[in-house]
Amino acid sequence: MSEFRVLEIKQSVFEDNDRDAEALRQDLKREKTFLLNLMSSPGAGKTTTLTRTIESLKDEMKIGVMEADIDSDVDAHTISKTGAKVIQLHTGGMCHLDADMTRQGIKGLGTEEIDLAILENVGNLVCPAEFDTGASRNAMILSVPEGDDKPLKYPLMFSICDVLLINKIDVLEYFDFDLEACKERAKKLNPNIKIIPVSARTGEGIEEWADWLRTEVKKWRNE
Repeated sequence: MSEFRVLEIKQSVFEDNDRDAEALRQDLKREKTFLLNLMSSPGAGKTTTLTRTIESLKDEMKIGVMEADIDSDVDAHTISKTGAKVIQLHTGGMCHLDADMTRQGIKGLGTEEIDLAILENVGNLVCPAEFDTGASRNAMILSVPEGDDKPLKYPLMFSICDVLLINKIDVLEYFDFDLEACKERAKKLNPNIKIIPVSARTGEGIEEWADWLRTEVKKWRNE
């Protein structure tokens, strides 16, 4: 019977990425730059929420944004109007960013004058959850039209995030979305997750979200 080697490629890829991510995290720690990895499905409102976030914090801290997308630069143009420093990252078909890609983005963005760097990851709830980017904190946005069952369908995403923004609560009455059930499902997966209902359109909840970021950035810089 022939003998052959079995290589666990996926495990090796994740292990290598985890090492790269931790190295990046420590580098950012020394530079006192807080990196937020922002994830969601397409259309959940990442860019609109990000615009609101920058408006709330731009007078208090220097913000840089990395817009990750498979090909387009639409979101980067939108964010550039806020006055924040922004670069576009094209993934070349990849459905996520890993630690090495993020490091390249950080290098392009520059951290010399950045207090808060935000990575707007590629829009989906599967691949980005699997790869540690080296971020200080992970955040995700779930929009009301997507349904309250998403924690059941994408448990890993909810498990690895530090904060969940439930966006588009201004249209809650028009959808069969059970807010409390969604919170309960997310908390069952991740008891420590912070949940903030928001409306990026009206601004409701954005200040609570901005306060959370203020606290986390301060903790990161002072730890």
